[in-house]
Amino acid sequence: MELDMMTSTFLDLRNKLHRIALRYLQSDEDAQDVLQDTWLKLSDKSDVESTSEAMNKLVVVLRNICIDRLRKARTIPIDSINSNDVPQYSMVTEDIERLEQLLQQQLTPLQRQIFTLVTHDGFDYEQIANKLSMSVEAVRMNMSRIRKKIRETLKKLDQ
Repeated sequence: MELDMMTSTFLDLRNKLHRIALRYLQSDEDAQDVLQDTWLKLSDKSDVESTSEAMNKLVVVLRNICIDRLRKARTIPIDSINSNDVPQYSMVTEDIERLEQLLQQQLTPLQRQIFTLVTHDGFDYEQIANKLSMSVEAVRMNMSRIRKKIRETLKKLDQ
């Protein structure tokens, strides 16, 4: 029985592919699974013209499957997250009031108005631009400056 080029290359490189998968996954069982998945993905695609092309396809598919497995292992289902374990950022009401007072002193009247429309009233930039008869870019620029001042003010509060 004559083997096609993909099959013969896979059989020749099986041990080497296993070592590559083992290096990625650190588990012999997972490495075996990835090796099998690699073969299943490429077994019906025997349209390779050379051994080097088959070898390249095998290594690339194996590496991609290993990376997918590592990513999947890193993700945590949202149902398993305990909300008590998640760090919460909480500001004391005095800090919030102090932040707002500092911002009121540092912001121009136009910036205060834009900030209020965005944060308290929930307007988007286009609505604010129409309401204040200005361009959307001008609103974006003002919001960028406002956020910069907020960061600077928060740094002052932390010190």
